[in-house]
Amino acid sequence: MSRMFVSRAMILALSVCCVWSCGGSGEKKAGRDAGPVPVVAVPAVATTLPLVVKAVGNVEPMATVSVKPRVDGAITAQLIKDGAEVAKGDPLFRLDPRPFDLAIREGQAKLARDKALLVKAEADLTRYATLKSKDVVAQEQYDQTFSQAKTLEGTIRLDEASLDRARLDLEYADIRAPIAGRVGTVMLTVGNVLKAGDDRVMCVINQISPIFIAFSLPERYLPAIQAKNRQGALTVTAVPAGEDDSPPVKAKLASIDNAVDAKTGSIRLKAIAENADHRLWPGQFVRVGLTLSTLADVVVIPTQAVMDGLKGPYVYVVKKDGTVDARQITPGPIIDARTVVEKGLSPGEMVVTDGQVRLAPGLRAAIKAAPDAKADAKADAKADAKAAQ
Repeated sequence: MSRMFVSRAMILALSVCCVWSCGGSGEKKAGRDAGPVPVVAVPAVATTLPLVVKAVGNVEPMATVSVKPRVDGAITAQLIKDGAEVAKGDPLFRLDPRPFDLAIREGQAKLARDKALLVKAEADLTRYATLKSKDVVAQEQYDQTFSQAKTLEGTIRLDEASLDRARLDLEYADIRAPIAGRVGTVMLTVGNVLKAGDDRVMCVINQISPIFIAFSLPERYLPAIQAKNRQGALTVTAVPAGEDDSPPVKAKLASIDNAVDAKTGSIRLKAIAENADHRLWPGQFVRVGLTLSTLADVVVIPTQAVMDGLKGPYVYVVKKDGTVDARQITPGPIIDARTVVEKGLSPGEMVVTDGQVRLAPGLRAAIKAAPDAKADAKADAKADAKAAQ
């Protein structure tokens, strides 16, 4: 009885082993015979790319002037409005000119009086000189007459300076634009009484054509910027916010700061744009691109195709027979979502950009069409509109 039980147990065990063995072979065979993995792949392309360093900058006026009075007086005329375009020398405000007219008339009267006194003093000096030569008058009288004549000469020069000052004050009563530009908000209007050097600002003028674009870059780019700048002015592009579809504003690099910011490790630069169409506005933030060089005949692939492995960056390449290969590459700079491949790829090789997680070397891949981002966006917009209705 016991022998029969042992035999049956052994037969059952052998049956289980056979079943397990057959099942495992079936699974492995099924894995090898599985269909190709669907992936999105694009060819590596040989092209010429500009090496552009990007940053966020802000627009600054070429010059800024806070208009203040230079003489005392009340505003009798406001000749500009908010946001007006002015040329250098254009009238902005007019102060009451009557006090300055009176000062000019007073100065002219003093000058005429002192000139008349000088004529008499010179005549007396001539007469006393003749009498002194004949020893008719004392030396003291002659010296006194000579002193009066010289004093009047100095007084006349002082009167002339005072008269010139009065005329200059009258010119300052007409407040004119010191630079060409655009006026901001007019902060003082007719009726306000001002003093010379008043703390109150009448208006602010910003020169916006041409205009500065200020931005900062990491200090590692400084040697390349300096080397390229010696060859000629570097080209800078700027795209204002909300104008992604418009052509960028072109500018020329104007200055490099004389020191690197020790806190941020960056160097500040400024470019000059003509800004004739006034697309750039003071205080505006812009996306800046600085072209350092041009990479000629380089192999580029989408950056999303590059994977990080234990041995370094690699990509999956779909070979002509449909199998995939994990290819080690030496990546270069990344420019606009495209990576320059210095070593490891040749132009025309198909590189997987989507579906890499399901791949392994030696597996077969089926290349499918890349999704149309614009079509998807339109479909999403229609779906949102329909949902809203």
